[in-house]
Amino acid sequence: QVHLVESGGGLVQPGGSLKLSCAASRNIFSINAMGWYRQAPGKERELVATITSRGTTNYADSMKGRFTISRDVAKNTVYLQMNSLKPEDTAVYYCFAHLITMATMTYDYWGQGTQVTVSS
Repeated sequence: QVHLVESGGGLVQPGGSLKLSCAASRNIFSINAMGWYRQAPGKERELVATITSRGTTNYADSMKGRFTISRDVAKNTVYLQMNSLKPEDTAVYYCFAHLITMATMTYDYWGQGTQVTVSS
């Protein structure tokens, strides 16, 4: 089981920045993929960014060039640096971990979510 603890959300003005953190209870090399989803009220859950155990990153088109996902392996933590924030970025951001066992069973774990609000 993987326990995820998120932090870093808050209220910022348009054009501002926030950095989200997601600390995992397991060595992240043993987690096949980690990343972030977001969900605004009344909208579908949207994938924001992912990073694999090999360090490969991927971003949704609307976040490319503004958001950066990174990791600190020693701290078992992934980060999401969000720059040039827009009001449409307002959502609850959820960290996730996707784990595939040696028996090929898959497990998905989620953090509690952190609110990001972009407003003037």
